[in-house]
Amino acid sequence: MKLTGARIVLECLLEQGVDTVFGYPGGTILNVYDALYDYRDRIKHYRTAHEQGAAHAADGYARSTGKVGVCLATSGPGSTNLVTGIATASMDSSPVVFITCNVGENLIGKDSFQEVDITGITMPITKCNYLVHHADELADVIREAFAIARSGRPGPVLIDILKNATAEEADYEFMPLEEQHRHGRLALLLGRSSHDMTAPEPDLADIDALVAMIAESQKPLIICGGGVVRGRAHEELAIFAERIDAPVAITIMGAGGFNGRNPLTTGMIGMHGSMASNQAVDSCDLLIALGTRFSDRVALDPATFAAQAKIVQVDIDRSEINKNVQTDHHIVGDVKRVLQLLNERVEKKYNFSWKNYVFGFPTETKYSLAGDALTPKQISDAVARIAPWDTIVATDVGQHQMWVTQHFHYDYPGQLLTSGGFGSMGFGLGAAIGAKVSHPDKTVLHITGDGSFRMNCNELATVAYYDIPIVTIIFDNRTLGMVRQWQTLIYDERYSETDIAREPDYVKLAEAYGLEGRRVSNVKDFEEALTEALASGHGYVIDCAIDKDEKVRPMVQGGDPITQFILN
Repeated sequence: MKLTGARIVLECLLEQGVDTVFGYPGGTILNVYDALYDYRDRIKHYRTAHEQGAAHAADGYARSTGKVGVCLATSGPGSTNLVTGIATASMDSSPVVFITCNVGENLIGKDSFQEVDITGITMPITKCNYLVHHADELADVIREAFAIARSGRPGPVLIDILKNATAEEADYEFMPLEEQHRHGRLALLLGRSSHDMTAPEPDLADIDALVAMIAESQKPLIICGGGVVRGRAHEELAIFAERIDAPVAITIMGAGGFNGRNPLTTGMIGMHGSMASNQAVDSCDLLIALGTRFSDRVALDPATFAAQAKIVQVDIDRSEINKNVQTDHHIVGDVKRVLQLLNERVEKKYNFSWKNYVFGFPTETKYSLAGDALTPKQISDAVARIAPWDTIVATDVGQHQMWVTQHFHYDYPGQLLTSGGFGSMGFGLGAAIGAKVSHPDKTVLHITGDGSFRMNCNELATVAYYDIPIVTIIFDNRTLGMVRQWQTLIYDERYSETDIAREPDYVKLAEAYGLEGRRVSNVKDFEEALTEALASGHGYVIDCAIDKDEKVRPMVQGGDPITQFILN
């Protein structure tokens, strides 16, 4: 049948099972939004306050569900406002399809109003991107984009559509999702080895070699990285860790990939990792790294990282192998499949003396709870007591991000939504929106710092407009806390531009959007406020006054050996 390009876009979204999109309308994408009016009973659209908020919401939707998120924006500043969100999704391997529209073909290259080369701008931060000139290209491109976003190592894809292509008519025929890989351009693409469309089947010889290494090891350690979360390989990892009786250290992106309450958990690893995790890396004889790229926040000094161990890296992306840390053995493949094969082959082991050594170090920082002042640990403990066990937590970036990663126990993939690789302040509230609309029956907390919250508090408008019951908890220390911590420890207390002067009244800000808010300064008031917020069924802001010199502990300076703590 003949359909306009705009309707083809929406029909192709339905083919992919999309029922929720996030975005912001504008001139060049108006044909798509006009068509969306007729699809509003099948595709729910959430208009955010800013395009970056829409990008983070689509990302949060993808991370919390494991499905592909979708974000729409217009040309010019509409599309460039997505760039931070696209880069965030790229660094953390989150599958999001971004659909933008550009000026008509007759205006391209003439510096027309709101014209921008968004495909050129985003080429380094997408798995693939497209510029669509005509309506008859749209169906193939959209099907291909979704396949690329979700396949192999997930990631963002951008489709930029010229406005004329949304107005033109072209033939369209519905194609079930399960049949798409056998047809047209997508079938050709799947057959090209140069494209990372499907995860390579692990080499059984590589699997067997690791099985032999495990049998010989007396001090094995597992690192659970973001690939375990993206691959939903948590059940397989739990079996594997128990079978080889190995402690498990968890990266920030790996939170939820291994149950945080499991007695084999050593806690977070890296710059702000637990002493148990970092000491275990330094002393193990076999390090099995699952779905982690050994970033500079984990392998702070690659030359000394796991120096006594044989290092094994398992990753779906061959380009990550030996990129940051030289390995002794590696397996290229989907971590879920690799673990399935390992679990079929490894024999049960017991490493009592090794575990006694590792867990002789603390897996979590001990903080003094004396005094009347509200502390981050008190906030974390109260949340753990009061909020449901399966609460989804979305964070921004900074000290609060480290505290909630260290002190909360994440039990399943997609429970922690945080910008790990790109470190985007402003990520949290948009991500919380995406998580809550996709999990209406779960509690969703947005935990932020006052510095981060100022970057995305405009999305309270979205929370209020759609009556999305998200509770925002602000760790309010009236400073850029993580930067101040570095200035204290490394820059001789030269506090250059970190204190936040004339901070707004966040309770009044919440009320201005029609939401409720409360400022608290002790644990009793916080517990009351959180209980009230969770019961309210609406958006709520809790402003927690904490000391500006509270620090994240432990801490290892970048570039130093992982056990050289400057703060513990």
